[in-house]
Amino acid sequence: MTAQITQPVSGTESPSSAPGPAPAPSRLRRFARAALPGPAPGANGAAMYRRWWLPWLWTAPAIGCAVVFGVFPFLNTLLLSFTDAKPLGGTAGFVGLDNYTRMLQDDDFWLATRNSVLYAVIVVPLMVLLPLMLAVLVERNLPGIGFFRSAFYTPVLASSVVVGLSWQWLLADDGLVNTWLQKAHLIKSAIPFLSDSWLILLSAMGLTLWKGLGWYMVFYLAALGNVPRELHEAAQMDGAGAVRRFWHITVPGVRQAMMLVGTLTGIGSLRVFTEIYMLGSSTGGPGGADRTLPFYIRDVGLDPITGNAGYGSAVSVALFALTLGLTLLAQRLTKEDES
Repeated sequence: MTAQITQPVSGTESPSSAPGPAPAPSRLRRFARAALPGPAPGANGAAMYRRWWLPWLWTAPAIGCAVVFGVFPFLNTLLLSFTDAKPLGGTAGFVGLDNYTRMLQDDDFWLATRNSVLYAVIVVPLMVLLPLMLAVLVERNLPGIGFFRSAFYTPVLASSVVVGLSWQWLLADDGLVNTWLQKAHLIKSAIPFLSDSWLILLSAMGLTLWKGLGWYMVFYLAALGNVPRELHEAAQMDGAGAVRRFWHITVPGVRQAMMLVGTLTGIGSLRVFTEIYMLGSSTGGPGGADRTLPFYIRDVGLDPITGNAGYGSAVSVALFALTLGLTLLAQRLTKEDES
């Protein structure tokens, strides 16, 4: 008797081969699906494998540094400004607004504020304009222009302390400047660059300008590359001279860079310390007449014997408010210019 093999009907399966319910994924697999990048519904391209927390993971180191070295010190300074804390620690008592009341009645505070504001008023316009003029001079690809670009940038690389010591040697009563002027019979006695309060302040401003010219020159060189050369060529064909092309083409073309340089320079001018310390000694000029706000904060807040960290913190908050006001003003001017 011949055995007959029956084939299952197409499209049907035997009961033994029918799949049962899918096994539930393990706890480890569920966690991996939620945590590890995987296809996300409704996304295309690389976004299919991107989880919401990945950007935060990449920015976590920067955010952590900003919190530790920026946010926390600021909040701590703000809290200390309402206390009578000492520089070397100890018990700090709450004094309310006494530190701010004392600050508003302190003539030395207003003198330091005047010096800082005056420093910014003089340095910022010069630092905005002079590096731009320098960048225009070195922009062209002339033979040997790389040497001059490097020479103008060299002061940026030098330490502020080394530069300050060099200027001390140059501006001393028996220094190079006074010696040369006396030998040229231009002056009879030495100019007191390092002993007169106003000359110390002006000399510090000159040091800031000299050291910052090369740095901001690089900013302007990058901005000048975005100014179309066709505008200069068309203006030159119409008979416009170099000065007219500078004011009507170059300056409008780098206006955004000028705003950035002005903001950075203004913030740096309000925080100036090293230049005054190196040229005016540790007292900040004769009788402390050239002290800026950072210099004054060091004197009243960090002195281990007579210092008051609470009062120094209050002055620091005032410096922050002044800097913030300058920054907001620069942003407002930038928005008005864009509109």
